[in-house]
Amino acid sequence: MNKSEIKKLIISSLNADADTVEVSGKLEKEGISYNFSKNFSDRVLNKLFSAVLTVNREVEFVKYMNFAFYRIALTGVAAIIVLLISIFLREGSFSFNSFLGLSDNYDESIVCLLTGNM
Repeated sequence: MNKSEIKKLIISSLNADADTVEVSGKLEKEGISYNFSKNFSDRVLNKLFSAVLTVNREVEFVKYMNFAFYRIALTGVAAIIVLLISIFLREGSFSFNSFLGLSDNYDESIVCLLTGNM
């Protein structure tokens, strides 16, 4: 029996109506046997479960990173809100000048303050 016939025989054994005893008998007559080592099933199961653990670790990592991001983002939003409230209480409005910390100063006095010349 050549390789293509063996391949066809193995593929035909996958059909639901195929007689697996007959197919395995034909393969054994040709000298093909499927004898696995003692620990074969254990090794296959260990490989499968280790892959599942790897996927679970990746999912847990993403979950914890999202959790950390949301905690940091919410803290940042809270800090911005506190800053806006403090500016509003100090200046009485939310204008551009109040964000910069400028009050009713003239441009000349700002230049003097920045350069140190009085």
